Amino acid sequence: ALDRVGLADLASQRASTLSGGQQQRVAIARALTQRAEVILADEPIASLDPESARRVMEILADINRRDGKTVVVTLHQVDYAVRYCPRAVALKGGRIHYDGLAQDLSKQFLNDLYGADEDASLMITERARRVRQKPRLALAKV
Repeated sequence: ALDRVGLADLASQRASTLSGGQQQRVAIARALTQRAEVILADEPIASLDPESARRVMEILADINRRDGKTVVVTLHQVDYAVRYCPRAVALKGGRIHYDGLAQDLSKQFLNDLYGADEDASLMITERARRVRQKPRLALAKV
C-alpha cells in the first residue's frame, strides 16, 4: 500500500515527521490495507501545496478507477472537483443544492453557492474543464 501511494521509501519514518501531503497518502495507504470498500475523504487536500494536492487526488481517482472502490471527497477547491470528479453534489444550508456533472458547474451557480460577487475568483479554469478523469468522486460544500 505504501508503494502504491509513493511512500515505500519512507516506511521506517515516523508519521509525525512527514509533510501534510505525505500524511494524507499514509491515510490512504491505511484504507487500502484495511480493504475499505468505501473511502470517505474529508477535505483531503486542504492546506496542501498544489503538487501534493494533485498527487492525493490522482491516487484517490486511481483507487476508484482501478479498484472499483467508491471514493467520496469533500472539497472547497472547485477546480480540483471539476478536474477529478465527474459528479458533484453541492450543499447549501444543509440541503442538496446541486447534484450533477461537475463540468456543468457555472460561475453564476458557484457565486450563488458561495455567496460571492460576480467577479469572485471561484470560476473553474478552462484547463480544469479539459483535464477530465473518470473516477466516481463527489464534491460537497460543508
